[in-house]
Amino acid sequence: MKKGQYSLAAAVIMVLGMLLATPQAQAAEKQLRVVGSWSNLTMFRNLEKPFWTEVVPEATNGQIQASMTSLSEISQGGAAVLRQMDMGIFDVVHTVADYVVSDSPELSGLDMPVLAPDLEQAREVTAAYRPLLDKYLQESFNVKLLSIAPYPAQVLFSRDEIQGLDDLQGKKIRGSGWSTSAFLSAAGASGVTLSFDEVPQSLQRGVVDGAVTGSLSGYSAGWGEVTDYVYPLPIGGWDYVIGCISMKTWNSLSSDQQEQLQKLIKEELEEPGWNVTQKETQEGIDCLTGGQCPYGPANDLEEVPVTESDIQKAHSLLVQKVLPAWAEKVGPEATREWNETIGEVVGLQAK
Repeated sequence: MKKGQYSLAAAVIMVLGMLLATPQAQAAEKQLRVVGSWSNLTMFRNLEKPFWTEVVPEATNGQIQASMTSLSEISQGGAAVLRQMDMGIFDVVHTVADYVVSDSPELSGLDMPVLAPDLEQAREVTAAYRPLLDKYLQESFNVKLLSIAPYPAQVLFSRDEIQGLDDLQGKKIRGSGWSTSAFLSAAGASGVTLSFDEVPQSLQRGVVDGAVTGSLSGYSAGWGEVTDYVYPLPIGGWDYVIGCISMKTWNSLSSDQQEQLQKLIKEELEEPGWNVTQKETQEGIDCLTGGQCPYGPANDLEEVPVTESDIQKAHSLLVQKVLPAWAEKVGPEATREWNETIGEVVGLQAK
């Protein structure tokens, strides 16, 4: 090769090297496979999807990219989707904590019925229990906790007329998780396990008489079209959505990437999720009961008033029935850990 040809080859190699060093060429260095929560709800549409497909790639200069799906689109439910993370099928999953308690019952300690009646106390509860949640998730599924964000308050939708807790006797009601079903059983109802997307048809066919979910979540999923009453006592808690990353994937990130991702998810997903929940809880009730609805035509459900006696009865059922059943289920060590964290916040002790 002549001298000029050597120079040309060297120049070409140098230019290619520069191109490969650009952020655009490195954009797909880490490609994450992400499962978001339910695609028809605002948590996915307004927070999870833009976070992983826009915020993260932009903030990392393309170093972390994501392909996005949702619980609505995959065939695996419950704890199976977290199990698939350890198998390398998914890197990140956002799912409702109550969906996976069958494989890690300690997780249900986060969201007991009527435990945290307002968002301020719910924040205190999650902050106290967060280190334990991370520990339980790592032990049970080999995943790391990234985020906790609540759905709107979990209320009761009913096909039949009810006036309060006493009217749940003998009803078949879909609960959002173990603790909700335990509460419903204590109230004299039969807790029925159904996935979220199975509920509207089951209500329409009379398979269940009622179901528990977030007010706006139920409106968005069409529950208001197959029920006639909504009872806004938060018997299903807040139905927290947990974001988890496979420990294998987490450990493959640099320490700088880990720190950046944790900061981003707190500021751009978790905090906005908390901030919008109170508004969406009330918007859901308005949309269900004929009020002003920013999401579409309002339903015409009757809102059942929550009485002080129902609040007191719900608290008694939690203390006398649900907490003892949970303590027996998880054993003395997890019970002690709950008492030292959430128990201290809310002034209760599980026994």
